Amino acid sequence: MRALVTGCAGFIGSHLVDRLLALGYEVVGVDCFTDYYPREIKEANIASALHNPKFRLIAKNILDIKEAETPQVDYVFHLAAQAGVRPSWGQNFEIYLRNNITATQRLLELYKEKPIQRLVYASSSSVYGEAELAVKEDILLKPESPYGMTKLAAENLCYLYHLNYNVPVISLRYFSVYGPRQRPDMAIHKFVQGIWQGEEITIYGDGEQTRDFTYVAEVVGANILAASSEGVGEVFNIGAGGRVSVNELIKQIEKITGRKARLKYTEVQKGDVLNTLADINKAKKILKWAPKVSIEPGLEQYIAWFSRNISKE
Repeated sequence: MRALVTGCAGFIGSHLVDRLLALGYEVVGVDCFTDYYPREIKEANIASALHNPKFRLIAKNILDIKEAETPQVDYVFHLAAQAGVRPSWGQNFEIYLRNNITATQRLLELYKEKPIQRLVYASSSSVYGEAELAVKEDILLKPESPYGMTKLAAENLCYLYHLNYNVPVISLRYFSVYGPRQRPDMAIHKFVQGIWQGEEITIYGDGEQTRDFTYVAEVVGANILAASSEGVGEVFNIGAGGRVSVNELIKQIEKITGRKARLKYTEVQKGDVLNTLADINKAKKILKWAPKVSIEPGLEQYIAWFSRNISKE
């Protein structure tokens, strides 16, 4: 089997690449190494894959791939995107339009007449905005950030190409993914690093906001199952199905590390929703997927990885 993974050097994409290679797939990875965070971090993410003869890297933006260069694959996993809610306002918005919407449209054009088995799109819980919990996939979508809007637009593009060109798309809405290789701008990384190094941590709001934190291996597993499922044209929530407040999260990190946090509370940031929680019944029923890693063992695994790879830098 052959698979294409866009955003292959990113946090989730690199884990998916490693899993596919372990399953015996031939994998083509596409990544344009945007400057959102340091390139050396992304290169480290795929260091193992680069030594695998079944992996090939295309270091390009999807928009720069010509028709003749399109990899011939059985499965497409589209994880490439400009990440981040808070930076998506103002002059940065053009980057989000290009990397999240236009790049998705280009990928769909490249594969709309190719005999692929599945195209699995990485969407986000940011498409919901503030909503009654636990959120179901069929509620009215009201994203509260430009980032969320672009992820929803790309999700809608996927459905349009399914409707009009029979592209076998499945969209997965991720909820607050964390784990080894996490981006340096993400909350759990910042909290662990701050506590580990005795630095002050900024909390936006009162810390009572909650998130449905989902361990990265669970998300990778959902992608693998989606690629062989019958849920073509459908959208699925991929979350842990539980929620933890920021304050409680920090207490758990303190417990695991044996170190005390120094906290500074400040105003809520635009685009940040108060609470998230996924209703995952649809994914359980159709994808036969269910999360197994709860927050405490997930944090323990991440902190163990952090202590080996990041703490001494």
